[in-house]
Amino acid sequence: MAPLHRHEFVENYDGMIAFGYSREDDERSLIAFLQKFSDDDLMKLLSSRLSDEEIDTLVNILMGLLKKHLSDGEYHRYFLKEGGRPGSEPSREGD
Repeated sequence: MAPLHRHEFVENYDGMIAFGYSREDDERSLIAFLQKFSDDDLMKLLSSRLSDEEIDTLVNILMGLLKKHLSDGEYHRYFLKEGGRPGSEPSREGD
């Protein structure tokens, strides 16, 4: 079975990770930055060094953004990966 989570963008991105030049550059930089941030080896190292408060803060920020910008259906499909990889099935109600 193919993995549900992907990080292909950062593997192919050859631009700088820099913010403030343009919206398009900011979006690409954000994708690359977050994919680098979520690398398994880095997360294993960093998560053990974060305080409980830092973990709570990070989770609250990320969950708040997901709740603000995704419908319930999108959250289940794109974040929880319920039903497989996005694009592998027709859109569900609420997307």
